Amino acid sequence: MTRKIRKAAVIGSGVMGGGIAALLASAGIKTLLLDIVPFDLKEEEKKDPKARNRIVTAGLQGIQKARPAALMHPSDINLISIGNTEDDFDKLADCDWIVEVVVENLKIKQQLLKRIEPVRKKGAIVSSNTSGIPLKAMSEGLSDDFKQHFLGTHFFNPVRYMKLLEIIPGEQTLPEVLTFMADFGERKLGKGIVWAKDTPNFVGNRIGVHGSTRTMQIMLEEGLTIPEVDALFGPAMGRPKTGVFKTTDLVGLDIAAHVSKNTYELVTDDEARDAFVLPEFVQKMLDKKMLGNKTKGGFYKTDLTPEWKKIRKVLDLNTFEYKEYDKPDFPCLTAAKKAKTDEEKIQAMVFGDDKGARFVWRVTAEGLIYAANRIPEIADTIVEIDNAMRWGYGMDRGPFEVWDLLGVARVVERMEKDGLVVPAKVKEMLAAGNTSFYKVEKGQRFFYDFVTKSYKPIVTSDTVISLAMLKAAKGVVLGNASASLIDLGDGVFCAEFHTKMNALNDQIAEFLEQAHDYVDANGVGMVIGNQAGGMPGAFSAGADLVQVKEAAAQGLFDDIEKAVKRLQDVIQRERYSCYPVVAAPFGLALGGGCEICLGADRIVAHSELYMGLVEVGVGLLPGGTGCHALWRKVIENIPASVPDYELTKFFIPVFQAIAMAQVSTSAAEARARGFLGPKDRVVFNRDHLIGEAKKEVLRMADDGYTPPVKRPLRVLGEAAFGIANAELLNMTNAGYASEYDAYLASRIAFAIGGGQSRTGSLMSEDSMLALERKTFVDLLKQEKTIARIEHMLKTGKPLRN
Repeated sequence: MTRKIRKAAVIGSGVMGGGIAALLASAGIKTLLLDIVPFDLKEEEKKDPKARNRIVTAGLQGIQKARPAALMHPSDINLISIGNTEDDFDKLADCDWIVEVVVENLKIKQQLLKRIEPVRKKGAIVSSNTSGIPLKAMSEGLSDDFKQHFLGTHFFNPVRYMKLLEIIPGEQTLPEVLTFMADFGERKLGKGIVWAKDTPNFVGNRIGVHGSTRTMQIMLEEGLTIPEVDALFGPAMGRPKTGVFKTTDLVGLDIAAHVSKNTYELVTDDEARDAFVLPEFVQKMLDKKMLGNKTKGGFYKTDLTPEWKKIRKVLDLNTFEYKEYDKPDFPCLTAAKKAKTDEEKIQAMVFGDDKGARFVWRVTAEGLIYAANRIPEIADTIVEIDNAMRWGYGMDRGPFEVWDLLGVARVVERMEKDGLVVPAKVKEMLAAGNTSFYKVEKGQRFFYDFVTKSYKPIVTSDTVISLAMLKAAKGVVLGNASASLIDLGDGVFCAEFHTKMNALNDQIAEFLEQAHDYVDANGVGMVIGNQAGGMPGAFSAGADLVQVKEAAAQGLFDDIEKAVKRLQDVIQRERYSCYPVVAAPFGLALGGGCEICLGADRIVAHSELYMGLVEVGVGLLPGGTGCHALWRKVIENIPASVPDYELTKFFIPVFQAIAMAQVSTSAAEARARGFLGPKDRVVFNRDHLIGEAKKEVLRMADDGYTPPVKRPLRVLGEAAFGIANAELLNMTNAGYASEYDAYLASRIAFAIGGGQSRTGSLMSEDSMLALERKTFVDLLKQEKTIARIEHMLKTGKPLRN
């Protein structure tokens, strides 16, 4: 039997249920969303379908209004149908997967599953998104066939953005059902799969809630403030910039408190059970409905002055009033900022001798011990725990990866000195001469297994390629300080950038020239991609503005034009080389990063793609082929059988995309705006991106790849200027654009339209590129452009001068 998820059902249309339904729809799965009939219907409403679907309709509207967006494109909503659990329950018979996301109440879940059992079709999978109720208890009294197709699928919120999906086998779940769901979750939904056991709050929340609650307790003991804790457990420790308390505000204090209390009640044998007891101030906040962002105030709140200036305030736990606060400062934070490596940074934070470092040590040490003690209770290996914390809590590293960076022996020695009870399994590992939890040998990563007391290889999908592992195994064939060419095997090479935010500079242009020479002589194709960390991460955030500004300040405009032409030439070579080139963008692909992608034969993009030509924000236009490349990308897909078409309809969206610096909020939106074409692909799992791009290169090569023929492009010509002016006049009069915005937009229209060419005439790519290049340099000579660049470098925000 070959399993397929043709249609899915989600029962429960709240935030989590709506998020799951939105993800499924964005992945192209027809989805039925059900919820209960309201209890308070009036007599005249009891036969009204709209009234009976009031709750689920509100859930659907919640999906559409969610911020950040739950859907990858607004049209995805069309794949979601709605109903209620009384009138539409029989529709579940058409579904291949049914996931319940109803209230965390055992009796309600049992009753729901008993209703599903006679309706579900043979072989249909049923899962629960519960985090606190045992699967065994929920499925009690149901048939063996039901139990064989029943499991836990625990998503994290917001569902679209959080990578973690915990899969929890039931006692009788068939292995092939588990294998299928793991593969479906990983490939189709883009999730990182963690195998959890049927224990309270599974893996991520068991470790994560212990850490956050214990942090609050120790904060009171050590006399630290809320902003100080967030600063210490933010980026300096490889954590999200929201730290502990801002993250809680995002999640909702009511939800965080429920999970903590629920865990405390269920883990009666946990040696650190008291760590789940919330401080008194949490209950006081709950009583006052100070729940976080959802109530406009939790640990933090934002006030507006009469001048509409935002003022961030924090809760003073002594007075329970909000007050302004200064940016916290500790010697350990200063040392971490100066550190050159991740290892030096985290050691500065944990092993410092100031008040902040002592606090960080206490929290970290207890967290490491707790994680080690949970094996094999909640998961069989350290890999599951580390993955859960990275994918579910946005950490750069899980606890055992952190332990390795700190030095396992060094940490254990200090733990014992402080009177902490070190897990025996860790001491045994060290006594046997194993000094780290992970190691790399011959490009393969291994983890220490407490059961066999030996190292085992980390098994991943065949499509997962780790550039770091390949580089460690000496897979770099050439490179410089800004980029590397990595051998992916089978004659395919990956051009990887590794500057800050992967910004383009002269070194990258030089590297790409050399990389093309190398692949031309030794390979069958090239992937342009990297695996930069962060959420969403940066494929490339554009050109190195510092380099551009310094050259302009010195009046080196001839050198700037040569540098721009060099970038244009290397991107054009990327397009017209005799071997396939596939770009693999994810996250931020802005400015020059977008241009690199537009020059590729094919794009294999991650679903979370924030792509755009944003140069107008710094007073420029896309000079590295962007104007002509987006125009070409849009019109090259017009069939040859349509010789006569209205250029204006194609010009306006291209002009708006560049002149308004539009940035897609997903790969689906990038496709709708013309950045991705019909032959480009979207991959939901970022771990698979390089591997899928490599497969695309090999597929094209195997098909007998020939480069595209360089042909002139039909342009709008002088008419472009008039159309743009009409658009700009309305925007300027309405106050949406400054005079300089309008000036920049007119120059952009001139470049896209092919200058003073006749409407509908053909123009060579070289002529369009020359026009684009000259306009770029001319704009750099403008004072207002330099002011925009300086403002962006100083504040990270565009200047509307």
